[in-house]
Amino acid sequence: MINPTRHDDLCARVNKSAGGHPRSLKKGSALVAVFWIMAVLSMAIFAAVKVVYHDADIATSQIHGFDAMLAAERGVAVAVNPATKRADPILIWSNAELGVSYQARIESEAARFNINVLLMRKDKQLLTDIFTDWGMELLDAQMLVDNLIDWVDPGDLTELNGAEIDWYEDQGRPNHPFNRPFYSLNEMRLVKDMSLLEELKPDWKKWFTIWSNGKLDIHEARAELIAAAAEVSIDDAANLVDYVLGPDQERNTEDDQRFQNLTEALSLIGLSDVQQQIVSPRLTVEDTTTRIVSDGRAGGIKRRVTLVLKSRTGQPVILDRKEQIIP
Repeated sequence: MINPTRHDDLCARVNKSAGGHPRSLKKGSALVAVFWIMAVLSMAIFAAVKVVYHDADIATSQIHGFDAMLAAERGVAVAVNPATKRADPILIWSNAELGVSYQARIESEAARFNINVLLMRKDKQLLTDIFTDWGMELLDAQMLVDNLIDWVDPGDLTELNGAEIDWYEDQGRPNHPFNRPFYSLNEMRLVKDMSLLEELKPDWKKWFTIWSNGKLDIHEARAELIAAAAEVSIDDAANLVDYVLGPDQERNTEDDQRFQNLTEALSLIGLSDVQQQIVSPRLTVEDTTTRIVSDGRAGGIKRRVTLVLKSRTGQPVILDRKEQIIP
């Protein structure tokens, strides 16, 4: 038989060699559990704080965005006043204490080509020259021009290199083309082969509008647009722009010079009477369509309001309005 005393001593030694008394093991396990609970709670608190800060940032951003839009609207209200001149200092305003500001500018919408007018007039040569200057192959440019004309003309008769309803139906687009003028420049992306142009000239929309009276304003347009419209070199067009800007070479200043008529402007760059007759339908010395762009800022957040007006100095008509978030 086993001696009970020796058996108890043996169990005590076994427990001691195994790490101590069972009560000590329970206390150690409880301490570890407490540490785990504290870690989980810390993570939960940290996550909750991050969510609170995120929500606070969103709320602050929304408030600043609202204030920036109000500032942009204020700039528009100043710019639409017919008494406000393009170089008027009131077009730039800021409040350092509130951290709010706006900067507005007044432009002529006729500084761009009216794409609808060019297509309805079937000025294929001008558009083809523009597209090939951007790097497009001649045949591709001619095809795109015909595709654009087929999109806006009222009939189903296809231009030589164009695409009408049959082609679009084969592509699974039964309601195309629209057979009407473009309501926005974004609609041009629906036209066959426009993807080729976008690859070559991603900023092509800076050249076009749908709102002007139809002719390029020679006082407002950039030299490259004037060169394309007047069929002259970029240097000749730049000389004409320099003349308009005056000695200080800045737009909308007191020394700006204006032409009395288109003949005066075209004669300055050396166009003959025959050449003037060809390019005159594309150009003008005045257009009453105005673009107002107002950028508002608040707390590092920017918003933009763009307004296109007909006859700002008479009875203005809003043609287009757009609000943007500026990064």
